[in-house]
Order: sequence, then C-alpha cells, then structure tokens
Amino acid sequence: MESAETDLPELFLRAAKRIRRNQVARLAPLGLTPAQARALRIIAHQPEPLRMTALAEHLGIVPRSATTVVDALAAADLVTRAPDPTNRRVTLVATTESGRAALAKMTAARRAAAEELFATLSPDQRDMLRDLLAKLDSATS
Repeated sequence: MESAETDLPELFLRAAKRIRRNQVARLAPLGLTPAQARALRIIAHQPEPLRMTALAEHLGIVPRSATTVVDALAAADLVTRAPDPTNRRVTLVATTESGRAALAKMTAARRAAAEELFATLSPDQRDMLRDLLAKLDSATS
C-alpha cells in the first residue's frame, strides 16, 4: 500500500485534471480554448493595454505563439491590437466590450466547475483546503 505522501501528489493532480476537463467543457460554448481564456484573463486584468511580448512572458510562451492566441481572440472581437504610440514596432492588446462580457462568462464557468468538484466538501473543509492551498502558493512565490 502506498503512503499518504505518495498518494497526495496523485490525488492533487487528479483533482486539478478534473477541474480542467470541466472548465474546458464549460468554455467550449464560448468558443475559447484554455490558452485563449488564460490570455484573455491576463489582458483584461491589466490597467493599460499590454505589449505582446509581456503577454508572452505572462503565458510562458514564445512571442510567435502569443500572436497566434491573440489572432484568434481578435478574430472573435474579444481583443483589439494597436501600435504603441511611443514605439510603432510594438503591438499593444486590450480587451473589447465583447471580451469583457466573455470574461464574465468565463469566470462564471470556472466558478461553476470548481463548485461542482468541491460540492462534496463541507464549508469548513473548503475553508481548510483554501487555507492550505494559499499556504502552498505563498511558499513558492
């Protein structure tokens, strides 16, 4: 029999995969992939239009891949692209009104996916899990 320590990473990964599968299913009606949804969230949470290179850094991908993601978001009218007025070689991206509406739907879909998974936990257990995950997150920051 495996020890609790050995089981913990596997159980954690299974829960994360279940959340991801549920979110993918809930994003599909919005026409968004997880990568597009993540990029839209990053762009929308910036106080100013974001440079494409900064978006690539946030996403942990090469700039060319960020361009592909932004192309799809722009084609869906979720973001706009414009040259940086201080450097015409730099492209800035920002969310559109449609992008902000899609973000609200995405947020609701993510919340519903998580609630479905965590519904089996009591409120106290959810609070404890939140505290534990926050502690793990702060330890890696």
